[in-house]
Amino acid sequence: MAAFISGFDEQNKRISTQLLLQKIYAALDQGETEFEILASGHHDIGGPLWTKDGKPLKFTVKNPGQRVGAFGLTGTEIVVEGPAPADVGWLNAGATLTLKGDGGDTTGHCSASGKIYVGGRAGTRTGSLMKHDPSHEPPELWILKNTGSFSFEFMGGGIAVVCGYDSEEFESVLGDRSCVGMVGGSIYVRGPVKGLTKFVWQLDLDEADQKFLQDNMPVFLEKIGRPQLLAEFTDFSQWKKIVAMSREECERSERITVREFRTGKWVEGGIFGDVVEDDYDRVANFVNQGDDRLRIPHWQNKLFGAPCQTACPTGIPTQDRINLLRQGKIKEALELVLTYSPFPASVCGQVCPNLCKDACSRQFVDHPVAMQELGRLSQDVSPPEKKPETGKKVAVIGGGPGGLSAAWQLSLLGHSVTVFESDKEVGGKLRQAIPMERLPREILDSEVDRIKSMGAEIKTSQKIDTKTFKKLQKEYDALVIATGAHNPVVIPFPGHERLVKGLEFLKSINNGENPRVGRKVVVIGAGNAGMDVALGAYAMGAEKVTAIDVQRPAAYQKEIDHFTALGGEIQWPAFTERVDEDGLHTKDGKLIEADMVIIAIGERPDLSYVPREWLTVRGMMDANECWQSKLEEKVFAIGDTIKPGLLTHAIASGREVAEYIDAYLNGWELIPKQKPIMIPQEKLSRELFMPQNRGRFRVIDAKNEASRCISCGTCRDCSMCLETCPEGAIVRTEKEDGTVEYHSEDKYCIGCGICVGICPCGVWAMEKVIL
Repeated sequence: MAAFISGFDEQNKRISTQLLLQKIYAALDQGETEFEILASGHHDIGGPLWTKDGKPLKFTVKNPGQRVGAFGLTGTEIVVEGPAPADVGWLNAGATLTLKGDGGDTTGHCSASGKIYVGGRAGTRTGSLMKHDPSHEPPELWILKNTGSFSFEFMGGGIAVVCGYDSEEFESVLGDRSCVGMVGGSIYVRGPVKGLTKFVWQLDLDEADQKFLQDNMPVFLEKIGRPQLLAEFTDFSQWKKIVAMSREECERSERITVREFRTGKWVEGGIFGDVVEDDYDRVANFVNQGDDRLRIPHWQNKLFGAPCQTACPTGIPTQDRINLLRQGKIKEALELVLTYSPFPASVCGQVCPNLCKDACSRQFVDHPVAMQELGRLSQDVSPPEKKPETGKKVAVIGGGPGGLSAAWQLSLLGHSVTVFESDKEVGGKLRQAIPMERLPREILDSEVDRIKSMGAEIKTSQKIDTKTFKKLQKEYDALVIATGAHNPVVIPFPGHERLVKGLEFLKSINNGENPRVGRKVVVIGAGNAGMDVALGAYAMGAEKVTAIDVQRPAAYQKEIDHFTALGGEIQWPAFTERVDEDGLHTKDGKLIEADMVIIAIGERPDLSYVPREWLTVRGMMDANECWQSKLEEKVFAIGDTIKPGLLTHAIASGREVAEYIDAYLNGWELIPKQKPIMIPQEKLSRELFMPQNRGRFRVIDAKNEASRCISCGTCRDCSMCLETCPEGAIVRTEKEDGTVEYHSEDKYCIGCGICVGICPCGVWAMEKVIL
């Protein structure tokens, strides 16, 4: 049964459009999908609306105001029991609209998808600016009778059908001056047509045209309640098809000025020639070119960083990777990420919290681009070509993600690299602390093998002491300290000797030792490490796991959600008083029963082999902005030896330190890297992108994701600026390296700013000229 929503209050007084729409939203939240709406000129009924689970919506509306079905989405059906005023189906994006009466001015204006059925006449500028995105079905606009003047103005795509019923009194069923500026789409028309622009063709229907009308006409007539007209409307001798001429077919030699068009071709005497003299000379001086412009457009490709790139600690330019996919350069796209990280599948594809995804601009349209899936695709990609051997030797102390990242980048730069790892295998916390369910070992092993294939020598079970460190200083041209943090932080409250160290606990699980945890476990620390430990406790058979913290949990929400879904509980703020055989006692007198208490509040690096004066007061390496020791120029330090961080921070520091070491070994000045400035969201034209499946989202393939990426701050070579510039001032140039470049010709540009407004990526900007 449909939910009834009235546009009147209990006193039968009309309520505002805002209140009516709020009623609809509230009913949607309660799970309603069918609506019967009694309106009284209320605007914007029917779109853009959707349900979380993707169920279709149906609206039956009486007495709507303007813009019924505007921005309507796929899965929405709207039936208007009578006529509707202006802007019916404005910017329709997939909805099906049926009017059992006339449509007002600009019916179907800017439709991009979906179907609109009008059971009467349609007003001025009906069908103007209809368009077709080839990735979706074309929009359709069906009209029983006739249209007003200027119909299908600047039509760029889609299909219109004007049946000309009960229109004998009109000289043209399309009104006056229809199809001006039409460049695409098809119009099927029955009845007389006059006053068409000369840049369109009127054609007889071929077999395909007749089949289209034969197949779809019954649906239209059924929708508007006129099935008895089918035989009359399928006499195809009465029909014509209107299509735009191609560029080649248009007579370019007769191109006229804007002034001539406005005063002589569009409406005689100018737009308002019937009511006022249009003195064009009075405004002509304000439309200038060249040095006389008040605003100048600039193509600012890559001036700003995309949100994904600036949020990623490693700085991976996902927008560049996706642009390559869009161009069909699959191999180049998958290889690109390897110049930033040797762990695209292990980290980006499996364990990274995906800060890039959290920042993705696409989330404001529907949902972020699937970065993880793109990372996984790079697992088996061959390594890029390395530079010639330099003869320089670099020692990397630590074979975790930071150290291996540095070794990878240094190898690519042509240096000879040796990695010294204290454990039996390299990988650091990727191997030791990440549960195998989150990071399958075969993925990590394949990426470690790729690092080895670049020539880096890896020595395991290498314990570094003061003597060994001094020897490395003498034998190598540069050293990287990348040992990570493995010494657990323990607070010396009573009973601290009972605690199990979180990192040791995770190591024992990954080593297959299956530690016994008992029925109840308490984890001190609710950060990401604490959540890993808590999930590990459940994996080992715990029935109840409680995590406590002195502050709001620092773990990422998806980690917390996973933990609580298993029955876990987080208590904060909670301060530990002591630990005994009963469990953990908090300072407010509460006992949390536990068979095992695990502490996971962080680790510190073991830097006992370096001189004490090299360290900060907190026991971390004291380095400058280029990761270089302040007291020994050939020694560099990265990752958790400088500051605790994520795996991606360690990988990023490994990449950066390789560039600084390369500069140091070549005798160049070390200049701190500057992160790109994130592009402001207001520079993007997100409205040009159609939402896709707002309900259950499932990644289809990399090609699909490439089409969804907005390419923030980086030109996607869509040519929209080129195609829409009214003066033809935009020029596209292909360079020798395969890239493209756009610029605006000063002698043609009038500074209108259309290029800025139409650019989906925010690449164009207007500079005001100071007079």
